Parts: sequence; structure tokens; C-alpha cells
Amino acid sequence: MSIFGGIYIKPVKLLIFLFFNLKLDVTHKKKQNRVISGAASKFSIAGRVLNAMNRRNYSSTRCISAESLNPRSDDSTSGLRASSRKKRLKKQEDLEPLEKDFRKGTSLPDIEDTPYKKTNGYASFLTSKLNSYIKSTEASTSASSIKASGKPPDDWEKVIEGIRKMTSSEVAPVDTVERDRTGSFLPPKERRFYVLIGTLLSSQTKDHVTTAAVDRLLQNGLLTPEAIDKADESTIKELIYPVGFYTRKATHVKKVANICLTKYDGDIPSTLEELLSLPGVGPKIAHLVLHVAWNDVQGICVDTHVHRICNRLGWVSKPGTKQKTSSPEETRVALQQWLPKEEWVAINFLLVGFGQTICTPLRPRCGTCSITELCPSAFKETPSASSKLKKPIKSKKP
Repeated sequence: MSIFGGIYIKPVKLLIFLFFNLKLDVTHKKKQNRVISGAASKFSIAGRVLNAMNRRNYSSTRCISAESLNPRSDDSTSGLRASSRKKRLKKQEDLEPLEKDFRKGTSLPDIEDTPYKKTNGYASFLTSKLNSYIKSTEASTSASSIKASGKPPDDWEKVIEGIRKMTSSEVAPVDTVERDRTGSFLPPKERRFYVLIGTLLSSQTKDHVTTAAVDRLLQNGLLTPEAIDKADESTIKELIYPVGFYTRKATHVKKVANICLTKYDGDIPSTLEELLSLPGVGPKIAHLVLHVAWNDVQGICVDTHVHRICNRLGWVSKPGTKQKTSSPEETRVALQQWLPKEEWVAINFLLVGFGQTICTPLRPRCGTCSITELCPSAFKETPSASSKLKKPIKSKKP
């Protein structure tokens, strides 16, 4: 007897039971397979139909688009297509030599080796802008680096003659001071140092103040390189006060004296470059010292009076413009382009005296000037009578 599911069954009956159960399972699986295969065949047929329909539609649309886009009767479209093909071929021909060189292993040609070609679009715009900028820069550089001969202003000789006549009748501070500043009463070596120190102290200082400071140094025996080098800087500062920037100038005087002792054996430099290397010495001082001390004229000495009057007369301007010069050095360069060299020394003393007496910085005396007809700035800086009347008049109370 066998036990199956808690029930006692005979072996024969058990075998029969198992056989029928297995047969039912097999038949059920066969039915399932037939259903699945039928569905798959149906889906495969539908797929083949859809693919055929898509191929048919694609071929028809392709034929329609080809016919609509490429009509045989449109000659202009065919002409455009031919021209575009020619352009593509031309570009390929231009690129072929570079491709061949690259395949051979040679380096590409430099920019200077390839010819310039016209380009379209933004690249050509940038190229044109760059070229114009380079040309303008080169033009400005060449104009500033090359000194033109310079055309003299009209009636400049009449102006100088008129200024000479006016200054001869009036005594300017420069006329009395410059004779003392040359140090003609001293030996040559000491005289040159005297001229250097006096001119160094005169920068941005009135003439009578400079003359008094130089006299105090002379009275105290401090106008030689040896004496100044041994003296204290505070002593020099007290003696030259109240010249402009007296503290800084006292330091410069000490350094200049030491340089003259160590490098020039107690004398002063004899070239423009060496004078400009001294502390506190600029172009105006260097040219004046070179002329007065060594009798060597290499340029015009331009101070604030010469700078102002030359601009008022319209004698100088910035290169390539009609604007006034902005510094005495610009005035010197512009003036030397046209003024004859024989006038380079006299022009400084002439215009300084004229600027101190008549053509003053504030309220120039145009009413007493004899060259107003030749001066473009005449009466333009003189306050008018109406501006004087605008000031309120205080009435006295009764």
C-alpha cells in the first residue's frame, strides 16, 4: 500500500492517476503553443504589410519632391547650381596645393608667403579695421619722429622788431638780474659753477628772490663745490630760503657739488646730456647753463614767459594740429623748427623782458602794446569794462 496526500492508494490506481494528469498537461501546453504561434504569424504578416506600405509611400514622396524641386524647365536654378559647383571646385583647387604639401610632410606656408585675397563677412571687416589702425599708427609715428622744416609765421620779424622797441624803453627785472647772474667777476671755473647754482635756484622763483639767495651764499663763502660739499644741508636751506622748493633745491645743490668734485674735478659738465643727468636740471636750465657758462648754443631756452607769449602770438602749435603747446619743452621743439639759429639766444631775454613788463600772465597790457594788430590774442585776455561794473557798489549809510 502507498501513501499519497495522506490517503492509502493501491499502486495500479496511482499509476493510472499520474498518467492522466501528465496527458492533460501536455495537451494544455500544445494548445498554448498553437495560440502563440498563430498570434506571432498574424503579427508578422501585419508587419510585412506595414513595411510594404511605408516603402510605397516613401518612393512616391521622393518622386514628388524631386519633380517639384528640380523642374527641367527652370534654367535660372540650373545656372545657380552650376555656379555653386564651380565655386566649390575652385575652392578645392585652391586647397589642393596645401593638402599636397601637408601630405608630403612639409610645413604650411607663412602668412607673408600667401597672397592677400578678398574675404567676405565679419573677417573682412576686422581685417579692414586692423589695416586702417596700422596705417594711422604708422602715419602718426612718422609725423612725430620726423622733424619738418617748419614754415615761419607771417610777420614774425615785424613782431620781434616791435617787441625790441617796446622793451628798450622799459627796464625789466631780467635786464638787471641777468648781468649779475653771469658771475663775470669770478675766475672761469668758479664762474661756471656760479652760473649752474644760480640757474638751478631760479626755477619757479622770481628773479629778485633768486638774486638775494645767491648773494647770501656768496657772502657766506658757499659758492664753490668744495664749500657746499662740506656744509650742512640745513645751512644751505636756511640761506636759500624763500626760493621755490628750497628744501628740495638744497638737496640738489649738495648732490651737484659732490658730482662736480668727483667726476669733473670741481668744474661743471660741458655737454647737454651730462647737464641733464644732474639732479634738478631740466632742458631749460641745461640749455641756459650751456650757453652762459660754455658759450655753446644747442637749443632755445624756453621758460614760462617764452612759452606763454609764443602761444599768444600763434607761433607754435602741437604737431599736425592748431592746438597750443602744453609745455615749455613742446614750445622749444616747435619754435626751433622755424626760428633762425642766430635768434635762439636773443629770443629768450627778449620775450622774458616783454612778459615781465607788458605781456604779463594776468591782465596783459594790450592797450600799451604796439603789435596788437599782429597778435591774434590781443585784448582777448583783458577784462572788459562791463565785467568791472558788475561788482556791487557799497553805498554809505547816512
